[in-house]
Amino acid sequence: RGGDLSNTRERRDYHGSSGEPQHHDANESEKSLSRFYHLKKHQQRPTRKKSICCSDCGKHCKSSSELKIHQRTHTGEKSHHYFDCGKSYLRLKALKVHLRIHTGEKPYSSDQCGRSFTTSFSLTLHQRIHTGEKSHHCFDCGKSYLRLTALKVHLRIHTGEKPYSSDQCGRSFTTSFSLTLHQRIHTGEKSHHCFDCGKSYLRLTALKVHLRIHTGEKPYSCTQCGKSFTQLSNLLSHQRTHTGEKPYSCDQCGKTYISSCHLTRHQRVHTGEKPYSCNQCGKSFTRPDSLILHQRTHTGEKQYSCDQCGKSFAASGSLTLHQKTHTGENSLHCSDCGKIFSTSQNMKKHQKTHTGEKPYSCNQCGKSFTRSNGLILHQRTHTGEKPYSCTQCGKSFTQSSNLLSHQRTHTGEKPYSCNQCGNSFSTSSYLTIHQRTHTGEKQYSCSQCGTRFSWLTSLVSHQRTHTGEIS
Repeated sequence: RGGDLSNTRERRDYHGSSGEPQHHDANESEKSLSRFYHLKKHQQRPTRKKSICCSDCGKHCKSSSELKIHQRTHTGEKSHHYFDCGKSYLRLKALKVHLRIHTGEKPYSSDQCGRSFTTSFSLTLHQRIHTGEKSHHCFDCGKSYLRLTALKVHLRIHTGEKPYSSDQCGRSFTTSFSLTLHQRIHTGEKSHHCFDCGKSYLRLTALKVHLRIHTGEKPYSCTQCGKSFTQLSNLLSHQRTHTGEKPYSCDQCGKTYISSCHLTRHQRVHTGEKPYSCNQCGKSFTRPDSLILHQRTHTGEKQYSCDQCGKSFAASGSLTLHQKTHTGENSLHCSDCGKIFSTSQNMKKHQKTHTGEKPYSCNQCGKSFTRSNGLILHQRTHTGEKPYSCTQCGKSFTQSSNLLSHQRTHTGEKPYSCNQCGNSFSTSSYLTIHQRTHTGEKQYSCSQCGTRFSWLTSLVSHQRTHTGEIS
């Protein structure tokens, strides 16, 4: 065999195309063979002209294996399965990425914040948060987005497209997530619960806002006055009190408002809509807070008390106004009697007692009143209505204040004390009457003989001596 190897460098005879023997030395022969081999190799390489086409869509694939994978997009075949959760994928690579959900593997980490991701694409998107890059732009309004999907959703604002519809009420939405949240209104599902007070919410964001009531957190602060708010929308509305901006206008009367919810409330004046109803008496209101205040007239609840005189109020705003009568802050004085008022509205009502003006008349007996609530109370004497009932004994009353006073006969509570003798009373009016025994004030006078009395009941009894009703 050694001789054979040595002969490779010897001259060899080849027959050319003419059939005549041709002589080449060994080195030249090897070069020719090498050139021939590389030419064949080059000719075997796939060219774009000879790429394989998909018969369904005409897509060019570089190889038959690539074509097979592509054709699965037409057939729907997903040959790579994960048997634990049942998910299937077209490509093995996609299955491997999916497996990271189960294993918890996140091999791609941000070098700025250390956050990890299952795919390099997710990391690339995340890094734009650090760089501020938003490569997907809306040419209608100029807004930019990190993700193409976010831009596509945004574009529906301009096109008006709402592809997701509720099969119960027909309402349409721009995203499937918005539809899912909406459907909970129909099902009544409130999956986000507050463990402090038990309240439930449709949305996690609503629960987070609610939790700030318990924590006291107010993360949104006004840069001008320092006032803080639990919600960004409340801060934005507040800031308009500084700028004077009122972007929401009523198309019926032109009145403008700082927020859309204030406009919605106002529009109920025109429509007459009162969506909040009392389940005890059926009375309806335009605002939920008005309903809450009204419901306290049934329960007699007055949870806001003045620490100076003990007077109680159903609303915190009423207490604040009342306290100004003690402090004298922004107080208004009646020019006739000097009485102090916290609001011009209350003073105007009071002044009717001096002018004798009684604009509210009963259509049954003609009796007139200075205040509308005085007329409402009076009309109950005709109808016999007593909407305020005691839960302990069932006794009913025309006024919530009478119910509250009555309930103290069960509890024994006497919150009004005389600062001169220490006697306690269940109502402020009883205390006022009692204090006249110390001051000697007798404000009730007999029109016939001029005798004066501290108590109205004493005057009524006295007047019977003139009419002859009693001996």
